Amino acid sequence: MKEMISRRSFLRVMGLGFGAAMLTACKTGTTDSPADSPATSVPDADTPVPFLTEDEFPRLDGSTACIPLMAQMKADVTGMDLLEAQTSITVSTTAYAWENFGLWSRSDSEDYGAQLLIVYEAPEYVKEELAEAGAKLEQKAIGRDALVFIVNKENPVQSLTQQQLRDIYAGRITSWKDVGGADSPIVAFQRGVDSGSQTLFKKLLIDKGDGQLMAAPTELAPADMGGLVDSVAEYNNSANAIGFSVYYYIDQMYSKPGLRLLAVDGVTPGNDTIADESYPLCNEFYAVVHADAAPDSPQRKVYDWLDTDEGRRCIEKAGYVALSVTPQA
Repeated sequence: MKEMISRRSFLRVMGLGFGAAMLTACKTGTTDSPADSPATSVPDADTPVPFLTEDEFPRLDGSTACIPLMAQMKADVTGMDLLEAQTSITVSTTAYAWENFGLWSRSDSEDYGAQLLIVYEAPEYVKEELAEAGAKLEQKAIGRDALVFIVNKENPVQSLTQQQLRDIYAGRITSWKDVGGADSPIVAFQRGVDSGSQTLFKKLLIDKGDGQLMAAPTELAPADMGGLVDSVAEYNNSANAIGFSVYYYIDQMYSKPGLRLLAVDGVTPGNDTIADESYPLCNEFYAVVHADAAPDSPQRKVYDWLDTDEGRRCIEKAGYVALSVTPQA
């Protein structure tokens, strides 16, 4: 079994201020009027209603970029404090999460293994492993994210076309001057083959062209998304580097002041352009359970809850783009 890796959640949490007022009344021998009585608190219709205890909440695994959503889910479903929920989330990252879930864990296991995935798409080699093993999983898209490209803020290039990006990563365009920038070499960072962002990069961009992708030396393929972001921001103190990530991670979890996002085909990535898919490199992320998960099991209850109005509000509250439920024919 692959070793599980803890990730720190970088979700921005706004503190809630609570004020208390002292209620005093004069003792005059008369009863308080209705106007003097404390107002009855009416629950907000958007306030989540917990339906599981912390102990009942299913064990989660998934992608690094989904950690804040997992924490928000746990807080909303159990009523626990969001900061506490964040510290309780452990993920093994995209490829390992799919492998562990599909090849090793069982829906009825009480001792180990995840019971519910919140995860980006599996790499092709993992899909093949799951198919060969006959893994019976049930999945549904619950939100939409996007593949985005990042450059140093000093780089004058504001937008690239999809074909220009393919040519850069195939080694056919090697200088920024060929795409409207300075006469400087392009240093193109990638991720490892087992990363969720590399999977999206190949699916959404490379495989829709001629499939050509230059091999990245080790120093240009950081092991984690944070490493890639740091590398693009700091490479040789220059504006030569380019890299990619998923939008939510770079926008909400690990933003760097020295970086900015490139527009692709003239469209800048953002929640609105991802929601309406006018940004061209969008992709869904998923909730996954074992197909034999019982209807009354905690993981099935949470899986189904994600399709409710309250579940979609949870996704949006965590900063993601939630999908509307499509009625089944």
